[in-house]
Amino acid sequence: MGGVGGSLLWFLAVAALLVGYGLVVCWSATSTNADFSFTRQLAGVAGGLVIMALLWRLDYRRLANMTIVFLVINVVLILSPHLPVIGVGAKGAQSWIKIGMQVQPGEFAKVTVVLFAASLVSRYGGTLEDAREYCKVLGLLLIPFLCIMTQPDLGTGLVYLFIAATTLLMGGARPRYLVITLLAGIAAIAAVFVIDEFLKYEKSPGVYEYRLLKNYQRSRLLVFLNPDADTSGDGYNLAQAMIAIGSGGLFGKGLLHGTQATYGYLPEAPTDFIFCVLAEELGFVGVVALLALYIALIMAALRIAREADDLFGMLIVCAVVGMWLFQILENIGMTCGLMPITGIPLPFVSYGSSFMVVNFAMLGLIASVCTHHNALGRKGAYAATH
Repeated sequence: MGGVGGSLLWFLAVAALLVGYGLVVCWSATSTNADFSFTRQLAGVAGGLVIMALLWRLDYRRLANMTIVFLVINVVLILSPHLPVIGVGAKGAQSWIKIGMQVQPGEFAKVTVVLFAASLVSRYGGTLEDAREYCKVLGLLLIPFLCIMTQPDLGTGLVYLFIAATTLLMGGARPRYLVITLLAGIAAIAAVFVIDEFLKYEKSPGVYEYRLLKNYQRSRLLVFLNPDADTSGDGYNLAQAMIAIGSGGLFGKGLLHGTQATYGYLPEAPTDFIFCVLAEELGFVGVVALLALYIALIMAALRIAREADDLFGMLIVCAVVGMWLFQILENIGMTCGLMPITGIPLPFVSYGSSFMVVNFAMLGLIASVCTHHNALGRKGAYAATH
């Protein structure tokens, strides 16, 4: 496997502390909820360790030329829930398949989206200045997002977009192109809301159904602008989340003593709103400890990215870091009313065995980059593999 330097040891040590901390919080959040099994979360950690070890041993440089392969895998994984035999619908989305057990392919596709984006952008050797080439790359990177929106799963789709944006930014795309793309995205979102107002229809007296965005998606995106507009739905969820965070004080109420989750006031406590459980039970000190671990993990990963001698490896690490940063900021932000409620879980803390396996896979990819990087230089390494 090669020598393991100080950067990797520090990275893995921080990851281990974060996983342990997350398990403690998840145990407390699931202990009073019969719908969630902490044993399953432990199984996710065990499976994740196996996947991490396999990816760690794999020389990531062998994957540099597999752009089309990763694109095909992404499309197949993301669209598989639409298959009539194995596809399973849940919570208003066709996002699951049942093959002995129920899994969410779009979650596992995050790994191949990272590899696809890094492989595609690394082909340009760190300079993506031609407008036509940029548009071609952007179009290819949007394919996973368009596929996931057929389910629809907006939260996972936003993660895909952030992976793509991070890869373009670090891969040498001209800042002007990125700004234009961002403005076009904002305009597209506004257009969806405007068009939906014209396409909506009255499902029952006084109740309207929208065609482009489902009602719950629309509500989640808008409730953070006006939490009082939906006091019985997502506005209620946000209010209860903020109560949980505020009631924790400096040191919290103690593990298993949080009232918001225990008495069922806090929705989806072990998954989407687990940060509120942590804040209520461990207080401000517990929140600071979590943020410190996240910062340490990201800094350790960025150090590995700087030490990588090839562009493909650097982009893999940066894409993973971008994904983690977005999920952390979105999850914590939505519980505080600063971001739209999108149902994005908190890395290494939220309940979900598939989610845990995917995060361990990301650890394995970063460990592989740290272990197998060579000394050819970023552009030279790419040229040597092509």
